[in-house]
Amino acid sequence: MMTDLDQFRADTRQWLEGNCPPEMRQPVRSEKDVCWGGRRAVYQPGQKEWMDAMASRGWTVPDWPTQYGGGGLSPAEAKVLKEEMAAIGARNPLSSFGISMLGPALLKYGTEEQKLDHLPKIARGEIRWCQGYSEPNAGSDLAGLATSAEDAGDHYIVNGQKVWTSYADKADWIFCLVRTSKQSKQGGISFVLFDMESEGVSTRPILLISGYSPFCETFFDNVKVPKANRVHDENKGWDVAKYLLGHEREMISGMGLGQGTGGNPLIEGAIATIGLDESGRLADPMLRAAIAEFDVRARAFSAMSERFIDELKAGRAHPAQPSMMKYVGTELNKQRHELVMAAGGSDALEWESEGSNGGAKARAWLRTKANSIEGGTSEIQLGIIAKRILELPGA
Repeated sequence: MMTDLDQFRADTRQWLEGNCPPEMRQPVRSEKDVCWGGRRAVYQPGQKEWMDAMASRGWTVPDWPTQYGGGGLSPAEAKVLKEEMAAIGARNPLSSFGISMLGPALLKYGTEEQKLDHLPKIARGEIRWCQGYSEPNAGSDLAGLATSAEDAGDHYIVNGQKVWTSYADKADWIFCLVRTSKQSKQGGISFVLFDMESEGVSTRPILLISGYSPFCETFFDNVKVPKANRVHDENKGWDVAKYLLGHEREMISGMGLGQGTGGNPLIEGAIATIGLDESGRLADPMLRAAIAEFDVRARAFSAMSERFIDELKAGRAHPAQPSMMKYVGTELNKQRHELVMAAGGSDALEWESEGSNGGAKARAWLRTKANSIEGGTSEIQLGIIAKRILELPGA
């Protein structure tokens, strides 16, 4: 007898088969293949249709409540959807800091008005968000931030600077930490939302070694922010910030799984460059062994990630577990790209030709070096793991 979950799987498989465009079943090969949505989005063939189709069912955020644009799926149903998408090589319909970071924070701390205003727009890909956390003098010591928000009645006047603001030059809105009191370091921070087109907001991209500029310096000069856009109580923004950081680290840890890439570019690239031996195995035994070892670690991490997500949704996850997942996921992603470069040989170092897709392999490899820094440095994560999970004594 077919169970409800079996029926859901059959229905989901049929719907995906009929609605996922052929272009959205191809592996993600570069940044342009990732759909971010937003007011200024430039879509590749099939991207907008796929995003809209999934959003119509709430499946860009399948486990969010339906009243906020989600699918209202149970954890078991959300897992089935993920499995069926993987079975046909379907790309993630929408990548969004609104989904991975701001959304969970709003669901926990936002007012009903804030949820109804922002969450459906996030789910439909209408607004692209960026994160205003790090500052030139407040990186790892985030609570030392100095960007000020002066009380001006029904609004704040925000002045200051953020740095390493991912895609700030492409974002529509920002979720931002500001200082509303100097009486306490953590206790004087508030969490606010505002439009990046507000008067007084400007951005300046930072050129990276990869040749790309995904990060920006962001400047606020007397920016007017309505108090209605403050999430949670005044001076209680640190609570929101810590909760959101856990979800950011979960998102970064997902890179260890190669989420959203489709196929297996590592193995495909190695075979294309090195070829197979007479037994149908990768011809380079040393590289073959390294890839096999990596695959075992990645599969173990995948299993651990599923368990962690289930525990997180059930409220049973250790508060410091996102740090552990972020650290291991970071190292796995770096190792994956090291192997991609090793498999590609000298050709993988090519930087600009059309045949190399604009040096996609080399640029992606260089980009992974930032994984050890963003979302909290690896050193910080190891310190948290030692203190809060292993309960080792302090220095």
